[in-house]
Amino acid sequence: MTLTSEQKIKLYTNLVRCRKADEFFVEGFAAGKVLAFWHSGQGQEAIGVGAVTFLREDDYIFFTHRGEGVNELIPRGLSMKKYIARIFGKEGSGPAFPELGMMGMAGTVGGLFTIGAGLAFTAKQNGKGQVVMQCLGDGDTGHGTFHTALLMSRYWNLPTVFLCSNNAMAMWVPTNMIYPRENLADLVYGYDIPSAVVDGQDVEAVNYASQAAVDRARAGGGPSFIECKTHRFRTHNEGMADFCHTSYRDQSEIENWKQNRDPIKLYQEKLKKEGVLTDTDIARINSEIALEVKEAEEYVAGLPVPSEVPDNLEKAIYVD
Repeated sequence: MTLTSEQKIKLYTNLVRCRKADEFFVEGFAAGKVLAFWHSGQGQEAIGVGAVTFLREDDYIFFTHRGEGVNELIPRGLSMKKYIARIFGKEGSGPAFPELGMMGMAGTVGGLFTIGAGLAFTAKQNGKGQVVMQCLGDGDTGHGTFHTALLMSRYWNLPTVFLCSNNAMAMWVPTNMIYPRENLADLVYGYDIPSAVVDGQDVEAVNYASQAAVDRARAGGGPSFIECKTHRFRTHNEGMADFCHTSYRDQSEIENWKQNRDPIKLYQEKLKKEGVLTDTDIARINSEIALEVKEAEEYVAGLPVPSEVPDNLEKAIYVD
């Protein structure tokens, strides 16, 4: 797949939309509007955006806790209004959006791999060329469900893609302290599953690797694993210290990534050099997204708290 100028602008726009939504929730958490927690995904937007933006409408996705799915659900097509309403506890029945191929989320890390494999089995039986995109973090690879799902996917030749965001930190523990090799992709070698390692800050690199894996799955080639090297710009969870094992993360390293490896800055510079994006385009996109977030915030502010309206509370807990 060769990206057109229009598709490149869509990728860039989705990168900015995800970042602005994340920044909005960081502020909302500090203001007490986010009722639970917020695991910021700033710095990792290119992975979800690159992999999900051009999936088919009938494909399936599972997102990670990083950013509470913002980097996957927004480019998948979920409106900003619905997303903010869910995070603010005003609307929706949890992280399930069947209309977008998002069938739910587990409360534990790694809890959905085997369910995703089961859904991929269903997709294979449907015979429509559907693919399941299973997004995970580096910490997920230490769970038994991950390895069980790899075996299921390989032996049943399932149409699924395992998309791993490796930010080198499993919560507060550096990945190199719990895994002896440089690439997590080496894990799948023993399962005879093809893999790729890409720059997770390069949205096009992620897109091309993902599209190749998706095309392979649609053609009956079975599962693939893609490792995206990345970095998170904020702490593991808002409101908590930015720990790294027994100390704190190196703030100068984080600042270096922000200045030199920000996926939005990198793609903006690339598209400007190609003549695909101009300063006028950038200003327009920023303005449109700011308005989108503002309108969504106003919409959500007008919604009642579910507990104040019994019918709304029931809808927030149960699915028809």
